[in-house]
Amino acid sequence: MLQRLTLNLCLLAVLSAASQLMPSALADEPAASTCLLCHSNKQAGFNPAHGFAADNCVSCHAGNNTASTEESAHAGLLAFPGELANAARGCGNCHHDRVAAVTNNLMHDGRGIVRVTRQLLDNNSGANESINFQSLGHSVADSMLRKQCASCHIGQTKTEHRHNVMWDRGGGCLACHVGEYPENAHPALTANVSDARCFGCHARSGRISLSFSGLAEVDPLPGSGDDRGMRLPDGRHVEKMPGDVHYLAGMSCIDCHTSVGLMGDAGDALHQRQAIDISCTDCHDNQRPTINLTEWPRDLVSVVARLPFATTSETAFLTTANKGTPLWHVELREDGAWLHTKNTGRALKIPTVTRTVYEHDERHERLACASCHSQWAPQCFGCHMEYDADGEQWDHVERAITPGRWSSKRWHVNNALPALGVNDEDHIELFVPGMVMTVDHPDLEEEKFVRIFAPLSPHTTGKSRSCESCHRSSEALGLGQGQLTKKAGQIVFKPANHLLRDGLPADAWTNIGNTLGGGTPASGQRPLNKAEMDAVLNALIPVEGEDDPVPR
Repeated sequence: MLQRLTLNLCLLAVLSAASQLMPSALADEPAASTCLLCHSNKQAGFNPAHGFAADNCVSCHAGNNTASTEESAHAGLLAFPGELANAARGCGNCHHDRVAAVTNNLMHDGRGIVRVTRQLLDNNSGANESINFQSLGHSVADSMLRKQCASCHIGQTKTEHRHNVMWDRGGGCLACHVGEYPENAHPALTANVSDARCFGCHARSGRISLSFSGLAEVDPLPGSGDDRGMRLPDGRHVEKMPGDVHYLAGMSCIDCHTSVGLMGDAGDALHQRQAIDISCTDCHDNQRPTINLTEWPRDLVSVVARLPFATTSETAFLTTANKGTPLWHVELREDGAWLHTKNTGRALKIPTVTRTVYEHDERHERLACASCHSQWAPQCFGCHMEYDADGEQWDHVERAITPGRWSSKRWHVNNALPALGVNDEDHIELFVPGMVMTVDHPDLEEEKFVRIFAPLSPHTTGKSRSCESCHRSSEALGLGQGQLTKKAGQIVFKPANHLLRDGLPADAWTNIGNTLGGGTPASGQRPLNKAEMDAVLNALIPVEGEDDPVPR
């Protein structure tokens, strides 16, 4: 390569000398970047917004585009200018505000999961400035986060030009905005982010990417090889479940999730769900005043060039309730609202909320949309984490194999309708197991048991669930599977699963009266209390007879 570069530089020198004999108009032309002598094929592939960089590599990659040797040309080079460690000097040249916001985003520092894991395992979340993936130490919690969890944050570095839907994570701005790495062209930097860019991280933990597309992770059947017939490339077994209606309609993640919700400064938010900008009613029941182009937020003016339908200065746009973000791809027509999908350009009619008699019942006013319209949610009711000090494992902070290895064993996966609970805004929504887990580590005096549930929007939207699935279900009450009966007007529950060390069944969140369990990752969240359980079970026609079973 060095020989080729030397030859090309010689040719450039000849052309430069010849230019001295040309008319002054030509002599004043800027010299071509020496980068292109070796990387001419990388001039192709840019989208129009970044076309200016096709012959100006240093604007993003730094380095020296007038150098005469490879070594000097690559001095200070940023191979991946979108990495957050480089983004201020790369993407930040044009997108300073976005880079600053993303650096304080929960997808980067993970402060929610760090705080909760430390509180549960170390009994102390640490100083505020240390609650992030970048400041992990070597406590029990931090060790687990280093070896098990910290790969899923966009601050992770990229080490090679490739994309793998299952394994790709990190890369800062590149994590979302590079769709592929072609052999003979520059990667296109695009705002049309595919669902594949979300999958690497969001197919785990809450498993939203799996659920959205109608896949559910399951445990392999005992003694079987692959009885369910489907496995992900990383070996996990999955089964087919009903997909989200938005997915089935051809929508992508970014058709709902706004740039502000994804890339905005999360401020003091402790969990990603608190930073989300969009809600169901923003599209399906938006009653707020609209805005027009003359009222457009200054920090979002760049999207005006991407409006997918004809507009005038008076064209009306819906905005999100949370942060007032214009829904620039939703067109308000005489026959209602139409969503223009960002990746395919299709126009989809948005159904409006249909009022029913139940919605006029004040007892249903507290329900989140997903409480009724989620078809199922992924749930795991058993996990054992064990630390082997003599082993070795990849450390996602050190980016190297270091001493100590965590191993996990999981059981009791259930993809069904989960428990109802109360969030910190006093709304009722779905809660799933965040951790029902035992932890074994030499620094712990004894094996630690943890049981907490966390709110989740499963992204399995469909037709509303049946009345009985709430009002006659012990699982909806957070009690787990079993039989409900009434004796002398009191709820009695006989669990189907064995009790764990905290006195609750293996698949439960709480008990009647909420005297056991009930743990959540944030204050203000809780299971249904006894009065709310009574109200749920009494909502349908009461069961006559003192000992009659309550149908599930």
